[in-house]
Amino acid sequence: MDDPHECVASASDTSAVLGPEQALEKIVVKSALATMGTPEYFTRFDALAPDKRGQRKVMMGDDPALSKMPAAPTLLDFFKLRFDPAAASHLLQSANLALRAGVEEKGVLACLLHDIAMVGLIGGDHGYWGAQLIAPYVDEEVAFAVRYHQALRFFPDPAAGYEYPQAYIDIFGKDYKPEPYIRADYEYARKHKWYGMARMITLNDLYAFDPNTTVDLETFTDIVGRHFRQPKEGLGFDNSSVAHMWRTMIWPRNFL
Repeated sequence: MDDPHECVASASDTSAVLGPEQALEKIVVKSALATMGTPEYFTRFDALAPDKRGQRKVMMGDDPALSKMPAAPTLLDFFKLRFDPAAASHLLQSANLALRAGVEEKGVLACLLHDIAMVGLIGGDHGYWGAQLIAPYVDEEVAFAVRYHQALRFFPDPAAGYEYPQAYIDIFGKDYKPEPYIRADYEYARKHKWYGMARMITLNDLYAFDPNTTVDLETFTDIVGRHFRQPKEGLGFDNSSVAHMWRTMIWPRNFL
C-alpha cells in the first residue's frame, strides 16, 4: 500500500470485511488513558475476538504509520521522528527566545524540554512527567524547572514580568482554580533556590506560539551536546529508571 497509515486498523473499526491484502493488518488497541470516559473504553478489545480478529495480529514493534527510529535514538531523533512539527515548534521557539535573551545554556535546554511530555507522551501533569523523563540526563536544576513550570504558570509574578495569561482565561475559564496540589507546589517552588529558572520557563513559554516563526532544531545541537547526557545505548535502551517511557514513544501503539 502506498500510504503506511492504511495498513493499520483501529480496534474500534471492526465493520470492514477483510480482503486478501488486508489479512495481515495490525490491530491497534488504544490505551486506557486514551479512551477512559468514552464508549470506546468498553469496546476497545472487541477486535481481538477470534471471529473479528481473523489472521490479523496486534501491533508490536515498528509501526508502519511512524518513521523507524535508529537503534540507539538520541534526543534530537525524537524531535525529528516522533514529535509533531507544529507542537515541537513551540519548544524550539521557547528555547530560541531564551537564547536571544541571554539565558544560560542550561536554561535554554530547560525551555527546549519544558513541554516534552505534552508533545511526545501525555498532557495531564506534563511538567511532572517531563521532569521524570529527562531527570537521568540533565542537571537537577533543569528537571526541577520543567517540573514546577506547570504550577508556576497559573500564578502571576509581576516582579518577574509574568502576568496571568489571557489565553488561560480563554481556555480554562475565568473561574478556573488550580487543584490544591498545584498551589502547594507553586508555594514550594516560590521559596526554592531554583525558582528563577522555573519562572524563566514561564516567561519564555507565553510568546512561543507564532505560527509564522520557524526555528531550526540544529540551533540547539551544541547546547544539547553539552548539557544532555545522551546514553550510548540510546534513549530507551540504557536500563535507566525512565527507559520504558522513551520506549513508549518509540513504539506508542504496542499492544503490550
